[in-house]
Amino acid sequence: MDTKAYQNPLFYPPGGILLWIIIFLELITFGMGMLGLAYSGSFEREIFRESSGQLSRVIGTINTLILLSSGYAMAAAVHAFQASNKGRAKRLLVWTASGGLLFVVVKSWEYYEKISLGIGLGENTFFTFYWLLTGFHLIHVFIGLIIIGVVLFKMRSATSSIDTEDLQAVGAFWHMCDLIWLLLFPALYLIW
Repeated sequence: MDTKAYQNPLFYPPGGILLWIIIFLELITFGMGMLGLAYSGSFEREIFRESSGQLSRVIGTINTLILLSSGYAMAAAVHAFQASNKGRAKRLLVWTASGGLLFVVVKSWEYYEKISLGIGLGENTFFTFYWLLTGFHLIHVFIGLIIIGVVLFKMRSATSSIDTEDLQAVGAFWHMCDLIWLLLFPALYLIW
């Protein structure tokens, strides 16, 4: 392989080109879901307004702050690792995972409240999009948490190691989760 092409970020972005293709496809998938939400909402404005009003903006805001803080910890972990401060990188990854777990707990509580009120996937078009989009996002958060757990395990193991590219790939995936939530939060909780 040509070393110039390998070092050129256009041909070899942090985390590898395959990861960025996956991220791009995920963003397209969520984007199509959000376009469907907007399109359907244009026909059912009142239902969407009433349904969105049943979501807690406080809970949505808390989850937004949790994910942003977790994303910051991830970025700081990558920088610490690149600076050869592996102890700090591990601690920051634990903070990242803790934020992800807290997001899951808060989102699960919100889901529990909706289910307790009898608001499920088939309640109406708005809630169909709500459950599908936030559920798909939650799956991505779970996947990110598993990946962070594997990286932490490898960092603690004396026989296994990770390199900067591995951590950058984890960071890119985690930031995709952040970005998607930053799009979902206003689309579901604020606009209608």
